Amino acid sequence: MSAQPGRDVAHGAEGGISAGEALFRPVRAGNAFEETVERLLQAVRLGVVGAGERLPAERELAERLGVSRVTLREAIRALADAGYVESRRGRYGGTFVNEVLPVPPSPTRERDPGALEDTLALRHVLETGAAELAAARSLSPADRRHLTGTLAEACTTSIDDYRRRDSRLHLAIAEVTGSASLTSALADVRMRVNQLLDEIPLLEPNLEHSNAQHQAIVDAILAGDPAAARGAMAEHVEGTASLLRGFLE
Repeated sequence: MSAQPGRDVAHGAEGGISAGEALFRPVRAGNAFEETVERLLQAVRLGVVGAGERLPAERELAERLGVSRVTLREAIRALADAGYVESRRGRYGGTFVNEVLPVPPSPTRERDPGALEDTLALRHVLETGAAELAAARSLSPADRRHLTGTLAEACTTSIDDYRRRDSRLHLAIAEVTGSASLTSALADVRMRVNQLLDEIPLLEPNLEHSNAQHQAIVDAILAGDPAAARGAMAEHVEGTASLLRGFLE
């Protein structure tokens, strides 16, 4: 299919809603980058914007998604780095879907069609519960040092070691709940999550955002605010879920 100067993906049948309208709707503010990546990937992989076709203009797309143009550019850059789109300059420039899309890496084992949502649901319950329980406890000085130390390591590590340090922080939150069973269950689900994360690219804007969310989670735990800790963790795991759904579904 030859490159198009841009086709209208906004309008569907009269009285209905098009796929473009459904996908390019405002994202939630908490995970704007991750959800923007997810929406753009869905539009590309579902053929709403076909091979060789141009995405809506940056100003229009940012308005429709309800994100800043900086966030949109970061998301587009991430998809360009992953091989889904390319940006062209000039009178007929813009962001175009590549003619040939990347082939997702084969999972290490055949994935059950419901495995992704099963893992994400279990992770949400365990991680938000662990954060809430940790914030509700009277933490010892050693517990506090453990949290702040693993947080600092996650925030300062290299991209090559990020996943390991990230996992260690999440396990530290479970550890300070004092529940061995919860820690064991969270370790198991984290292994499942990491197997899925290994199939998608590491996106630096997401890592920066994750570090800010990690800080908010730990701050809420140390302040003894269970509701804030649960909310911050929910927002964090939902961001990861958006990326996984975008790349893997």
